[in-house]
Amino acid sequence: MFKRILIANRGEIALRVIRACRELGIESVAIFSEADRGSHYLSLADEAYCVGPPKAAESYLKINRVISAAEIGNVQAVHPGYGFLSENAHFNEVCGSCNIVFIGPSPEAMARLGDKNSARKLAREAQVPVVPGSDGLITDEREAVRVAHEIGFPVLIKATAGGGGRGMRVASNDLVLKSAIQQASAEAEAAFGNAGIYLERYIERPRHVEVQVIADHHGNAVHLWERDCSTQRRHQKLIEESPSAHLSPENRTAMCESAVRLIKTAGYTNAGTVEFIVDQTGNFYFIEVNARIQVEHPVTEMVTGIDLIKAQIRVAAGEPLPFQQQDIVCRGAAIECRINAEDPRRNFAPSPGKIQQLIAPGGFGVRFDSHAHSGYTVSPYYDSMIGKLIVHQPTRREAIDCMQRALREMRIEGIHTTIPIHQEILGHSAFSDARIDTTFVERTWLS
Repeated sequence: MFKRILIANRGEIALRVIRACRELGIESVAIFSEADRGSHYLSLADEAYCVGPPKAAESYLKINRVISAAEIGNVQAVHPGYGFLSENAHFNEVCGSCNIVFIGPSPEAMARLGDKNSARKLAREAQVPVVPGSDGLITDEREAVRVAHEIGFPVLIKATAGGGGRGMRVASNDLVLKSAIQQASAEAEAAFGNAGIYLERYIERPRHVEVQVIADHHGNAVHLWERDCSTQRRHQKLIEESPSAHLSPENRTAMCESAVRLIKTAGYTNAGTVEFIVDQTGNFYFIEVNARIQVEHPVTEMVTGIDLIKAQIRVAAGEPLPFQQQDIVCRGAAIECRINAEDPRRNFAPSPGKIQQLIAPGGFGVRFDSHAHSGYTVSPYYDSMIGKLIVHQPTRREAIDCMQRALREMRIEGIHTTIPIHQEILGHSAFSDARIDTTFVERTWLS
């Protein structure tokens, strides 16, 4: 087992890893930017080093500074968390060249699955259903029109290196398609440094369901069941739950087994998430792999009783998985609400500033993962999420009721948060009846 681990991240996920290290008897080394200097969670690490000014591009994303902190801290491994460098294959390679274990997949597996086009090819090889679309990247307008007519309009233009809805456009005819290709390609180049795009048939009003997987270095790979992440706003997740309320037992089994086949085909190790969309008739299609721990991993931990961060660390240290597929049982229902410093009444405008008071809810089955506290200042430089409220109850109905109660108890004063929109969503009959899809929030509140 490792003696010291550097956490190449900040905020909630950094604190989550610090806690796991402490319980495993591992010393933790944190990094921070000038904007995060003095944050309380840093004091819980054994050491902490400044890696630069507030802007992420000059601190948390600066590979040479992160590696310098790792070397000064004399660590054996780096946990990248999510976001920042967590899916950066080059950073992964640099860690390896410095004899530092990257807690995640190999650079090769990360590169294969990080490119959506190559991931689709791997999915076909593993006999995992993919959305009908182009066989490879689209290189010119005429090819795009030909493919679109083959698969049928509307079509979705997607960036091969994309994420978070960037480099994505919907086209319903030839004219719109030609314009959308240029826009998506330019946006992808600006956001990811890769202008590559491909086409898929546009699945209208789908559900977004993802499967948590983990594999060790001894040939063992398992799934930890699925999460439904359909409650989104502009491709950004708001609420996640496990299990998915609408999947049939047959579809659940088929989807989870498909996810395991894919990661085995890719030679993937450590934790990851295989994402699918499900159409209105129940057909599921692979869309991408997130080669890291996810923000919403706590709902899986609650229904399975497995600490995913500890499992990641143990796998990276070379230990075999301590469980087999038949040991992993999904018990009850868990829901997570992302509490963001945003104002839903002003089109979710960021709301940075000082939290005058924060009172977290409690009670049976309630968990609040957050680095924020009374007196904490939410920085304008980073993601607006300040915490994750998670509940676990015997049934989905009880989980919804528990979450509503917990949201009413929570007090965050001094800034605006997304608590009000969560309360409205959870109180809507469509959510209660599991009649939601990825456009539900936009149709209901943002139209």
